Amino acid sequence: MPSEFTMPFLEKIKMAPFGFRLMRYAKEEVAKGRLPVFDFFNRRTTTCHHGVPLGGIGAGSIGRSYRGEFQRFQLFPGQCEDNPMLANQFSVFVSRPNAKKYSTVLCTGSPEVPKEGTASGIETWDWNLNGEKCTYQALFPRAWTTYGGEPDPELSIVCRQISPFIPQNYKESSFPVSVFTFTLSNKGKTSADVTLLFTWANSVGGISGFSGHHCNSKIVGKDGVHGVLLHHKTAHDHPPVTFAIAAEETGDVHVSECPCFLISGDSQGITAKDMWHEIKKNGSFDHLDHNETPTPSKPGSSIGAAIAASLTIPSDSIRTVTFSLAWDCPEVRFGQKTYHRRYTRFYGTHGNAAASIARDAILEHALWESQIEAWQRPVLDDKRLPEWYPVTLFNELYYLNAGRTIWTDGSPPMQSLGTIRERKFFINSPRSNLKNTADMSHQNDTAIEILERMAATLEQVHTPLTSNSAFGTYLLPNEEENIGQLLYLEGIEYLMWNTYDVHFYSSFALVMLFPKLELSIQRDFAAAVMMHDPDRMKVMSNGKLAKRKVLGAVPHDIGFNDPWFEVNAYNLHNTDRWKDLNSKFVLQVYRDMVATGDKNFARAVWPSVYVAMAYMDQFDKDGDGMIENEGFPDQTYDIWSVSGVSAYSGGLWVAALQAASAMACEVGDKASANYFWVRYQKAKAVYDTLWNGSYFNYDNSGGSFSASIQADQLAGQWYARACGLSPIVEKDKVRSALEKVYNFNVLKVKGGMRGAVNGMLPDGRVDTSTVQSREIWSGVTYSVAAAMIQRRCWKWHFRLRLVSMKQFGPKKV
Repeated sequence: MPSEFTMPFLEKIKMAPFGFRLMRYAKEEVAKGRLPVFDFFNRRTTTCHHGVPLGGIGAGSIGRSYRGEFQRFQLFPGQCEDNPMLANQFSVFVSRPNAKKYSTVLCTGSPEVPKEGTASGIETWDWNLNGEKCTYQALFPRAWTTYGGEPDPELSIVCRQISPFIPQNYKESSFPVSVFTFTLSNKGKTSADVTLLFTWANSVGGISGFSGHHCNSKIVGKDGVHGVLLHHKTAHDHPPVTFAIAAEETGDVHVSECPCFLISGDSQGITAKDMWHEIKKNGSFDHLDHNETPTPSKPGSSIGAAIAASLTIPSDSIRTVTFSLAWDCPEVRFGQKTYHRRYTRFYGTHGNAAASIARDAILEHALWESQIEAWQRPVLDDKRLPEWYPVTLFNELYYLNAGRTIWTDGSPPMQSLGTIRERKFFINSPRSNLKNTADMSHQNDTAIEILERMAATLEQVHTPLTSNSAFGTYLLPNEEENIGQLLYLEGIEYLMWNTYDVHFYSSFALVMLFPKLELSIQRDFAAAVMMHDPDRMKVMSNGKLAKRKVLGAVPHDIGFNDPWFEVNAYNLHNTDRWKDLNSKFVLQVYRDMVATGDKNFARAVWPSVYVAMAYMDQFDKDGDGMIENEGFPDQTYDIWSVSGVSAYSGGLWVAALQAASAMACEVGDKASANYFWVRYQKAKAVYDTLWNGSYFNYDNSGGSFSASIQADQLAGQWYARACGLSPIVEKDKVRSALEKVYNFNVLKVKGGMRGAVNGMLPDGRVDTSTVQSREIWSGVTYSVAAAMIQRRCWKWHFRLRLVSMKQFGPKKV
């Protein structure tokens, strides 16, 4: 950890009770078989090799490094297996008449060779790729790997990876699949016989492949697509997963399969070594003798599958080979509740769709790619933008796939029968109350009648589930399609779904690219505003008990272990007392209404907006229209205390008052529009008292750090302008404050090459009053850069975006 982010000794002493409570909480959660929301005491292994991840949105994610490794398996809620599965590889075999033969795994890594015993696993493969002449380019959701003359100097190999992330598309964008198209250019004077091999382990990451009872089977060829299914029997009550690896057979390309080979263990059958040597010898699996009947793997052994695409490339010719990888994990489980993923609306919920998904992706990916190019081309062709700008803009979208995102079909959860047994229910309903789904010829069939009654009763048992929850689908107009609900984590280490104070910054991507998903999230939070959950939870900062959620408060997050039903997984502070969440809710809802023009949405959520604003009245202690912070970290900077009127929370409140007034006008509530407008004028005048001549003070408490220069001081102004509202700060003051932030928070830290530090003192030193005041946050840096665009401060903006890209964005390979 860099020295600038270490905690001073006195601060460690001050934070010790806090840390002790967090440690005890983490141990208690683990003892319950649950993941702690925060676990600062177990550091994750991190690498810098990540590339564009695989899959669409919300159906699970598999990472792929620029070196060719498949890693970071995120197929289950909250679970992440970081380490690469080295059996998952593309490989190439090249032979020419009377010339040297080449073979290599297309990955620069290699497995360890066993110290004892006869090597028969993947360590026997040819791991010959040097990689010095290889290049990797990423433009999410696509990536290109060029193997510059390796392994055959006269054969150019380019792999183009594409996943279905297509703006405004709510079908294919939910599919768990990626396509890999290899372009092979033979620059030699002789023809080249080439085989591309795709191998995959029957594993969901980690040691799961050794648990046993997994099996593989061939896919019945259709439309020229052949492949193998890998049926994985999961542990720990996770839903089952089936992988599919497939390739397209054409007039030039022949596809053959090895349905099962032994990666590790002492089971009988074809070993990884046998499989590899079969391809080296024959160029295909046509002569391979394998068992047609799938046999489950034994515990302690791991198995894989392979498909080979073989072709002959004449001299000075180009050929293409297309593979796909799909996975089918239709269920998402949170405790006793089960949801179905969005893609099951199109492929069913039975877990038998992997082959169809893989085949359809091969047949349809060209259309996907044309739509992706049409979306990205205007930005790429804009000569006003520096070269690095669109690269950062698109590649930062990776998190909508790799943020452990879950996209459900929007239906209420199913409960296990074990849970239902603990509830009261009664199946002796009158016949007239039942939905008659049986054929009339069976109306006297007692068995059918009883089954109908049971089905109707189960439906009634499930119905009350969403009555006191953040399930916002009830706010949808009857005529509008339910496109489902979206969950994504604040971070890999911060296990909270849809953390709202930071969704404030990240949500622009959703509202611009997938506005219906953004509105879905806002409906959930609108429903959450109306929730009241008196269950007690322990607050880590002081050890006291607090209600989980009170009526009128916008929750910090939608939950973790039981999203939508047990909100506020965050437990460092009592966020019902936070001063930014309600303002951020109102601003986001208004922005989304403006961006989409959806008045039905506005009318549906307006009562929640009104209640959220009314809830904040309690924090206006002196009745001047402005809310006051209460002397603890009661906003998104949750270790940075603030007291009285503040630049951050105060500015957001002023902007929210104006947004509430404007939204009231849109929904026809004139009385509320006038009321919030008067409050806005009063609060704006109070906010202006923070101005010290060149920027807005951190707060007006008169404390030692009240005059700190906060990078995020104009958050309210930035959002108001982004919503099309009037400025809450005069133009000259905006420019002056931004100039101060640029000259101090940016340029005075590490030569101006790190981004905007959160807090600086007027004398040019970093504000060291807390850890967060001396941190640099990517979202804040980007928002400050956006505010600079609004004020036409182009030079500052591009400098800040450039350093942001170097600090937070993609790295050159």
